[in-house]
Amino acid sequence: MIWNGQSPWNGEMGMNRREVLKLGVGSVAVATAGWSAPAAAQAAAWPTKTVRIIVPFSAGSATDLVPRAVFEQVSKQVGQNIIVENRPGGGGAIGIGAVKSADPDGHTILVHSNSFITTPAIQSMPWDPPRDFAGITPLGNVPLVLVIAPSKGVKTLKELVDRAKAKPGSLNYAAAGIGSPPHLTMERFRVAAGFTGQLVPFRGAPEALTEVIAGRVDVYFCPITPALPLVAEGKVIPLAVSSSSRAAGLPNVPTTVEAGFPNSGFDFWIGAMVVKQTPRPVVERIHAEVVKALASAPVKERLGKMAVEPLTLTPAQFDARIAKETPEAVELAKAAGVAKQQ
Repeated sequence: MIWNGQSPWNGEMGMNRREVLKLGVGSVAVATAGWSAPAAAQAAAWPTKTVRIIVPFSAGSATDLVPRAVFEQVSKQVGQNIIVENRPGGGGAIGIGAVKSADPDGHTILVHSNSFITTPAIQSMPWDPPRDFAGITPLGNVPLVLVIAPSKGVKTLKELVDRAKAKPGSLNYAAAGIGSPPHLTMERFRVAAGFTGQLVPFRGAPEALTEVIAGRVDVYFCPITPALPLVAEGKVIPLAVSSSSRAAGLPNVPTTVEAGFPNSGFDFWIGAMVVKQTPRPVVERIHAEVVKALASAPVKERLGKMAVEPLTLTPAQFDARIAKETPEAVELAKAAGVAKQQ
């Protein structure tokens, strides 16, 4: 189990959205394979006003930087303003609540990591991922790399596990938030490798990395973006990546599975979602624009500099992934002995 702008409606022929609608939505409905006429017209017209991208984290994280890169390009494509709003707090509940209470017309979009799924497995939250939201597409995978300070004298993943088993409970590990993907990534690896340890939670990656570099915390499954410069400077040693394949930014570092620990992989993704009541044609329209943006050279370049690996799925495929990973997160929390907080 791996945890894994000009609008196109304003081309050279000068046909704007209003003119398209004047032609009659019947032709649009036929072209969209059974969509209702109002829904097809709504999809054709999207966006009709400023689009808000809600990120339930502070500025500067990968979950914030990735949608800024992608939706800046989408804005150019559709000829409409798109703004990113950071709504941190409450384990994501503030930002997610802002999306849930918005009109279901595709003009308020949630961009979240899969902590959208993992956090409710650990803490009681006022949302249910597959029930309340519809997936547009993932935007990318962010490999998580297990890092350790050189002063610890550990150079391989096997050495780390052997040391942890020799002194049960002695290893401590950082996580950026209880129930976050870095937290459950470590728990998944710990269960697969068969050792015990102590969780040390932090508010974010900078604090966790500072403590690892100082040697006060042993290891941290860190998003690759902030880890890469520290690896290059020799301040931390990368032992393995949790993703199902090697990270392009660290091609010589094995995955945890390659290092000899089956069933230990965990993919950390960032994706775009809307409330479930959003008309499907609108979801499909947004999906098409996002996929187009992800395929563009400027976005590929920006994501490459962040060591983020672009990833797309159809809305149906993304919905299926969310539905599959939601109970898996609950199962993992139980297997790791992480009690759910009320």
